[in-house]
Amino acid sequence: MDDGLFDDAAVIRRVAREGLLLAGGGRATLLQIAHPGVAAGVYDHSNFAERPLDRLRTTMSYIFGVLFGTVDEGRAISRAVAGMHRRVTGPGYHADDPDLQVWVNATLYDTAILLYQRIFVPLSPSELDECYRQYAVLATSIGCPEDAWPADRATFDAYWHRTVTTLHVSDQAREIAAALMRPKNIPAVLRPAKPLNRLVTIGLLPEPIRAGFGYTWSPGRQRILDGFLATTKVVYPRLPLRLRDVVKDYYLNDLRRRLARRRNPLTADGR
Repeated sequence: MDDGLFDDAAVIRRVAREGLLLAGGGRATLLQIAHPGVAAGVYDHSNFAERPLDRLRTTMSYIFGVLFGTVDEGRAISRAVAGMHRRVTGPGYHADDPDLQVWVNATLYDTAILLYQRIFVPLSPSELDECYRQYAVLATSIGCPEDAWPADRATFDAYWHRTVTTLHVSDQAREIAAALMRPKNIPAVLRPAKPLNRLVTIGLLPEPIRAGFGYTWSPGRQRILDGFLATTKVVYPRLPLRLRDVVKDYYLNDLRRRLARRRNPLTADGR
């Protein structure tokens, strides 16, 4: 049976399966567009600020398809994402630039590890090393050279600090972020969560990036965020695994339905 690139004992599966990580999506996205090259590509080629759930679907399908799908499923979604990236090119940027691919993947890795370790028992150094090495696949699967991903966690930490402290957030990035932080085209059931999403997103940003976007922060907001995370730490790990897997299962099943329709375009439901 084809279980994919990893088995269930792999640290990356233990980390990435948690639906909780969806709470870090805003942080990862703002970190990504803090890079001027990413921001320019998004600004020129994407309307995901107006259709945030479509962008989320693409990102989650890719992550879960590569990490939890079969080898063929991972290859299929990787080809689709790489094909989209080849069309994203403009003055001074192209989406398949290894530097941009590394940065985007770095934001996914750092956000996942940050949230996982805030809510669960911290990973051991050897588990962190394993998870870090495994996260490279989300970059290499869409064409990033293997040697572009920092060689180890120490090298990554230096890269992360250097990048976070030297990025200059562009006007394009701030415009995109303004639309993302107050989304309009989302289901009514999700709208009450918007203030909490803004709090978590802004609060988890590294200070230089937060300042670059022009967001303010205060000790009071930090106490609210800390209280929310402390409550989550008590409640979330005690939930049944099937509930914590809901996000992963939803997007992986959605990907499988779409791949099945591609193989059989005459399916009756047409969706």
